[in-house]
Amino acid sequence: MKNKLYRPFLATAIYLLTLTACQEKTPKIYTEVDINIIPKIEKVEINPGVFEFNKNTTFAVSNDEQKNAATLLQDKFKLAANWDLAITDASEKSNTVSFKEDINLAEETYKLTVTDAQITIEASGNSGYLYAVQSLRQLLPTAIESKNVVSDISWEIPNIEIEDSPRFQYRGLMLDLSRHFFDAAYIKETIDAISMLKMNVLHLHLVDDQGWRIEIKKYPKLTEVGAWRVDQEDIPWNSRTKNSPADKATYGGFLTQEELKDIVAYAQLKGIDVIPEIEMPAHVSSAIAAYPELSCLAEPIGVPSGALWPITDIYCAGKEHTFEFLEDVLTEVMDIFPSKYIHIGGDEATKTNWKTCPHCQKRIKDEDLEGVEELQSYFIKRIEKFINSKGKKLVGWDEILEGGLAPDATVMSWRGFKGGLEAAAQGHDVIMTPVSHSYFDYFQGPPEQEPAGGGGFTPLNKVYQFDPVVETMSDAEAKHVLGGQANLWAEHVPTTSHSQYMIFPRLTALAETVWSAKDLRDWDDFSRRLPAAFERYEYLGINYSKSSFIVTSKMETSVENKTVSLVLQNEYTVSDIRYALNDEPLNSGSKHYTEPIILSKTTAVKAGLFKDDVLVGNVFKDTVKFHNAVAHKTTYQTEYHKRYQGVGAYNLVNTLRGTKNFRDGRWQGWLNSAAEITIDLEKETPINKVTIGSMENQKNGIYYPTLIQVFTSKDGETFKETVAFKRPYADSSEPELKDFILECKAESARFVKVKVSTSKNEKNTNEGWLFIDEILID
Repeated sequence: MKNKLYRPFLATAIYLLTLTACQEKTPKIYTEVDINIIPKIEKVEINPGVFEFNKNTTFAVSNDEQKNAATLLQDKFKLAANWDLAITDASEKSNTVSFKEDINLAEETYKLTVTDAQITIEASGNSGYLYAVQSLRQLLPTAIESKNVVSDISWEIPNIEIEDSPRFQYRGLMLDLSRHFFDAAYIKETIDAISMLKMNVLHLHLVDDQGWRIEIKKYPKLTEVGAWRVDQEDIPWNSRTKNSPADKATYGGFLTQEELKDIVAYAQLKGIDVIPEIEMPAHVSSAIAAYPELSCLAEPIGVPSGALWPITDIYCAGKEHTFEFLEDVLTEVMDIFPSKYIHIGGDEATKTNWKTCPHCQKRIKDEDLEGVEELQSYFIKRIEKFINSKGKKLVGWDEILEGGLAPDATVMSWRGFKGGLEAAAQGHDVIMTPVSHSYFDYFQGPPEQEPAGGGGFTPLNKVYQFDPVVETMSDAEAKHVLGGQANLWAEHVPTTSHSQYMIFPRLTALAETVWSAKDLRDWDDFSRRLPAAFERYEYLGINYSKSSFIVTSKMETSVENKTVSLVLQNEYTVSDIRYALNDEPLNSGSKHYTEPIILSKTTAVKAGLFKDDVLVGNVFKDTVKFHNAVAHKTTYQTEYHKRYQGVGAYNLVNTLRGTKNFRDGRWQGWLNSAAEITIDLEKETPINKVTIGSMENQKNGIYYPTLIQVFTSKDGETFKETVAFKRPYADSSEPELKDFILECKAESARFVKVKVSTSKNEKNTNEGWLFIDEILID
């Protein structure tokens, strides 16, 4: 009886245990939403089941290239799981990552097949194997990037079939080592990071006015003198003073030839070519400081510590010694760098000295050249002939088009796409790197919330819009587009942490634009995959920017209701933005932003982006200040410029203030003319003060007002000057914002006319730009 009663309980227990075991072993069902690989893969098919790595998993390889790729993942598991996974030359039937050579696949194409039993990687060479492993790495939990052992985690990936290849053959990043020096260790860290994104070129800007960064044994003064400048790091870049050659130079550094050879070898293991840039004929003050005889004037100069414009100390194109020097330098450079390309710069050469130099004028005459523009073409063509004789190809910035392009040169188009279009039309290869999309020294968020930058604005979503092929290109011209590149100029980037902040995650976006097929690119899908990349950067210790999280605002004015509609937004289409007004706290319980907030009085606003009820990124704070002119009719006696229209007719009375980014769409601008505006307050109103919001950014030709006049009227016909303000012009090196306040002593009027102008000064041939964001009447 006891056994009969026991059997049902035993059977039930066994059933429950079996059910529990089955539930525990039931694999997660993966979908494409779980695949967060960046850049977006070309073809993918997800199948039921998973492959799970464990301490007995092996890598089966048959050559050194495969072993190199396997080592990358082997090293990851050593740190994150404390496993020493074996690399063998024999393929097991199960629990193996097997590498197979397929010579029919293109150089950078790979196939990745995952089943319950094993993983198979197929490629024709080093790059394909590496890219397959990088995709495999991104299929694993992000904790694979941990530098410490992670417990309680399943290292599984979905059963999947991937076939992938790049859209463009050239996918690059340029690091400027001249303006601020970065050592070999940081360069290797950068190589690791860009390799994960399947980038294949690192362009090193080794020479510029502010520092010569490569050892040249035949000319030791290039690094003894040219690699060092007076330390003015406590002064903004554009405010630094000119150095005398006698001043003590202590700031700088350089890379030895052995260090550079080691970097090149390391990069090759990661599938990356390193291209050196040796500037000429301009951006070479560091070389002329070392060897003054290389310039037209042959006068000693100091290595500049900061901004230099115009660049007149350039190589003399008339002296034969200049070309002997450059050929010697390039010979040593080409011994270090096995890359196909040698970059020679070629940009921003101010040829003032060439026009009066007897050596240059003699060269123009002897070579039957038209003038200094064609002399630059002669210079570039002569250097190209030498580079070609060594089995290399010349690449330069788009200024090398001036005066006629060297026969086999490749153009890097940076001043927009125009240079690239012109070069491709002439049958030359092109690398697109336009300032509009790929200059990573520019701000990526509101300048007030960002570290120092170059002044422009290139947010993450703008980078993602980049496409190297211009729609107007013919098929033949498009074939000349090799790819694209991001550039991190380092005038304002003094540290490795700052450098990483400017590169990431923008390079994540650019990597997808140059790898993935255009029809695969989708901002919302990319945004969905980004958080996994952010987690990897956290584990890797990469100081990536969170600027894309920042909440920003815009205003829409209702003339009828005299209200403003506050719109909150960030870069992502789907965002959990929450906000609080006035004294309300901003926290997980705050209101969700779902529609514009209608305001009719001065209101303090706080807002932020939330993820899983946790605030991420900075808090947006602003006080929307209502004044007597808000949403009132504004008449322009002088029309604002079409390039800077703000939001149109009510821009100056919509409460939305501009930022230091003069392209933020909040400023109205007048070029070489005064601004004259009349505001109708609709009824007689006491006027205590008028405030004019303005900007100065002299580097970009924007100047503060030097004269402001306020006129009032009761009928809109007869105006009298109520108050005026004058200020003298003053030099300024950094962008600034300022409210100019004019007290009016309670003047009562219905119409207020404001006239604002900026006067000519000794540094400008015209008045330049005048910018206004708001006219406040209180």
